[in-house]
Amino acid sequence: MKLLVLNLTRSIKENEIKALFEKYGTVESCDLVLDKSTRKSKGFAFVEMPVEDEANAAIKELHGKKVVNHSIKVKPA
Repeated sequence: MKLLVLNLTRSIKENEIKALFEKYGTVESCDLVLDKSTRKSKGFAFVEMPVEDEANAAIKELHGKKVVNHSIKVKPA
């Protein structure tokens, strides 16, 4: 299941997002969306979790959670 992660702090790195989601299961891929000119985060990412139950657990546990002083939003993409 592909997940959309919103309201991320601009300083977060892909490996930090991946580690956050790996607590709930297998992460197939993590793509932090970057601004083409500045190469800085745009504040959102896509996370692919192949097992639907694990993805749903991640949504349930992480949606609204504070990560580096930002309440993130997690939903199916």
